[in-house]
Order: sequence, then C-alpha cells, then structure tokens
Amino acid sequence: MNLNIFDIMLPAFAECLVLVGIHSYLGIHVIKRKVIFVDLSLAQIAALGTTVAFLFGIAPESMGAYWFSLGFTFIGAAVFSVSRFRHEKIPQEAIIGLVYALAAAVAILVIDRAPQGAEHIKEILTGSILWVQWKTIGIAASIYVLVGIFHFIFRDKFILISNNPEKAYQSGMKVRMWDFLFYVTFGIVIAHSVKTAGVLLVFVFLVVPAIATLLLTDKLWLQLILGWSMGTIVSFVGLLVSYFGDLPSGPTVVATYGLALLLLALVLYVVRSKNRQIAFRNIAAGVIALILTSGVFYGMVKIFRPGDYFNEPSAVIDQQSASPDNELNELDPANNSSKLLIKLDQAETAFEKIAILKELARVDQKEGVLRTIQFLETTDVPFLAEEAISILKEYANTDFNYDSAKSSKENSEAIQRFYEWWKRKYS
Repeated sequence: MNLNIFDIMLPAFAECLVLVGIHSYLGIHVIKRKVIFVDLSLAQIAALGTTVAFLFGIAPESMGAYWFSLGFTFIGAAVFSVSRFRHEKIPQEAIIGLVYALAAAVAILVIDRAPQGAEHIKEILTGSILWVQWKTIGIAASIYVLVGIFHFIFRDKFILISNNPEKAYQSGMKVRMWDFLFYVTFGIVIAHSVKTAGVLLVFVFLVVPAIATLLLTDKLWLQLILGWSMGTIVSFVGLLVSYFGDLPSGPTVVATYGLALLLLALVLYVVRSKNRQIAFRNIAAGVIALILTSGVFYGMVKIFRPGDYFNEPSAVIDQQSASPDNELNELDPANNSSKLLIKLDQAETAFEKIAILKELARVDQKEGVLRTIQFLETTDVPFLAEEAISILKEYANTDFNYDSAKSSKENSEAIQRFYEWWKRKYS
C-alpha cells in the first residue's frame, strides 16, 4: 500500500479544522469565565466514564462506552454549575482542579481492577488524530454544528454570563441553569474531541486561539475569524512539520501553537511599545538569557553523564547491537521465534508490533500469521490494519474482503475467514 501525504494528512487536517471551528468559540467563553482548566477536568471525567464502562466489559470504542463517557460528563457539568456562587470565597477554578484530581485518582483505581486496562485507557487519553476516519469527522462536525446552533440561538445569555455575571444575576437570569447548559454542551464537544485528538491537543485548540484573539480585539465576531484563521494556518504547518520530520502529529501541532503564540506576543510587545528600541533590546536580552541557560544545562549534562556518552556514542551503540541477545540465529528458528514472541509482548506501540510481526512470520510462519490475525482483530487504525493485511496476503494470497475503512467489529466476518484459513493451512 502506497500512501501519499494527502492520504495520511488530509483527514487529520480536516479534523483539526472541525476542532478549530467549535473550540475557538468555546475557548473565548472559558477564558472570560476564568475556568481555564475546565477542559482538562471534563476530559478526565469523560475518560473516567469510559474506564468504568471498560471495567464492566464494554469496549472503549463502542457506543456503550460513549454513553458512559457522556453520562459522566453530564455529572461533571452539574457539579461545575452548582459550584459557581455569586459571592464566592473559593474560586471556581479550585473546585475544577479538585474534580480533575479526584477523577484521575478514581480512574487509576478502576484501571487497577480492569485486565489490560492501562493500555486501553492510554489510547483514550492520547488520541490518534493521524488515523481519524472520514466517518468520525462527519459525525463530530454534525454534533459541533448542532452545539454551535444552540449557542447562537441563546448567545445573548451565554455571552452576558461570561462577560458580566453580576449583571446576569441582577437581571434575574437563572445563572446556574444556563451554566449547566453551557457545561453540558461543552462536555459533549469534549467527549468527542478527546477521543480522536487527545487531551493536550484539545486543550491547546481551546485556549491558544482564544488567548491570541483576546490580545488583538474585543469584538467577538472578529475574535472568531482570527481564531479560525490562526487554527487553520497553525494546524496546516504543524501537520506538515510532523510529516516531513517524522514526528508525532498531536504534540507537533501543540508545539506549533505554542510557537505561534510566542511570536504573536513578541510582535505585539514591539508594536505596542512606546520605545521600540528598548523593546528589541529586551527581546535580545531574553534570547541571550535563554542561550546561557541552555548552556548551563548542557554543562550539567556533561558533568553528570558518563564521558563515553558524548565521546563515543557510536561505539556504545555498536557494542549493544552486537550483543548475541539482539541477534537472530538463522540455524535456530525455534529460539528466534521465542525471542520475537517475547519482544512482541513487550512492545509498547502498535508500530513496533507490526515490525516484529513481519519478522515473526518470516521465521515462524504459523505463529507469525496467527499473531497477525489477532493483531488485526484488535486494531481499528486503517493504516495499521493495511499493514497487517499486507502480511497476511503474502501467505493467504487474499484479504477475504477486509475493508480497512471499517472497524474491526464490522470486519468480523473477514477476520473469521482468516482464522478458518489458518486452521486449514496449519492444523
């Protein structure tokens, strides 16, 4: 399978645009309400719901897990709406932070009771925007549009509460009810976004465009246009850098957002400064301080690291790679198979598993093919499924009509045919 940059990056870019559209708007409300970390807190609550579902045997990718996640999010929305007081002694942000910590702690306790729970929950929290499917993008876009329409219809109430909560109280508005509706719609968005993009990327989509546009203008319509424009450009650049630099897409887009915000802040600092010469001088001083600080840390590494780490790194690597434990013996295929099976069980990423499965099928066709079928049964990432299918087709000469655009559940018949073929061939 030959995938070009458009096949890999176009769905991810489309998902970024969908996220930018709704999160740029919600981010403005979040910052004005001074509840910056409500995104992280709701995301953790949503993950807790999925974790609880998994504990009772409901797969994380299933509709049941989604409703568990959404139900827990509604509970979080209720907590945040009732924790807002007109004359508060404790900032609501403190309540939000506490809820996040409690949700994270309970999730860890639940994971401890779920078999292989940590691996599944890790996938939920980190997201996989690079492998998002068009169907998922379409569903998310539809839901976000409905949320956007709801907020547009009641925009006066949401904007008033965000901009001037005291005036909202004085007007007799039911602030807690509208807060609950805000957090419910916000939670619906988060439950969908985190599943594909991960917590970090969703948080950045929410906060960075809002911060940037609030620095530039106070007009909401102009903030939205600038936020959407910034999100589009930064997402495009970040995905390009991740593709050509062979870097993880989500973290790369996050770092690109951070760099863009830093550059914008520096430009505004110079433009709005009364004395631009002093402004440039201060920026230069900051750059020099950064270089000196980096030099200090580099010196600490030189001091505390063994000398051969810097002086002869290639020799150390060559010595490790030459170890008999890292080599396969062509005269001992059974031992090779055992070593590869151990590596397969210890592999931390799906990409490592695919590489090991290819080698395992070569040295032990029966076991390698079986393990590849089992891998195919557990993955819903199209690219990885195609890689697994390419291994199986080499030995079965057919893909049994497996469609990588569909989930493993939808491909259950094709996977069953692979199992039946394996039994006939190797039994």
